Parts: sequence; C-alpha cells; structure tokens
Amino acid sequence: MVIKQLSVFLQNELGRLGEVTDILHKNDINITALSIAETAEYGILRMIVSDIDKAAAALKEEDFSVKIADVICVECPDIPGELHKNLQVLSEAGINLAYMYGYSNGGTARLIMKVSDPAKAIQLLK
Repeated sequence: MVIKQLSVFLQNELGRLGEVTDILHKNDINITALSIAETAEYGILRMIVSDIDKAAAALKEEDFSVKIADVICVECPDIPGELHKNLQVLSEAGINLAYMYGYSNGGTARLIMKVSDPAKAIQLLK
C-alpha cells in the first residue's frame, strides 16, 4: 500500500529529536515507524505518523523543514531470503529503491520503501 511519510531535516545537535517528539506529543500525533539517517551536520528523520498533515503543520509552525513523500509498505513473511526475493523483483522490473527501513514481529516483516514507481512496485510485490 502507498502511505505518506514525513521527513524532517534536523541539525545534528543535542535535543533536536526531543523537540520534534515534544511537538508531536503536544499535538496528540502518534509515530508508528521511524528511521534516522545522519551526517556530522544534520540528520533526516523519516516517520510514519497518525496524522501527516497535522504533524507537518505543527512542525512547520516551529520552523522545522519538512517534506511529505509517498512510500510503500510491504508485508512479507519473516523468513530467510524473503527480502532478497522482493528486492530481485524490483530490480528486474527496473524499479529503483532509494531507501528502506522496517521491522518484524510475530513472523511478519513490514518494510517501508521509497521506490521510483510505487504503483508498479505494489503490483509486482502483491
């Protein structure tokens, strides 16, 4: 399924992530998935949240730089080789994978993927 992801650009400074979570908490917004990529100067916080528009507005109001993007969420069995199989399908179809994060629980893996063609990727991975 295609879902909306919120990306927040943060200076790599003490307390910046806490500022984001405080804003979301005060606005009753739940984080259901997240990933942080960092460099020496800044980080990119990518999140799936309960109310994407409300979260983006609240963070922008506090001068955070945010972006909303379409990503896909793929559920698959949590077994050896399943990730490889899914990546092969995308690669063979010429679909680029920009980044991915995920988790597994109870025998099911959930993968959040930023791909070049979300609709085609979903069709192929069903």
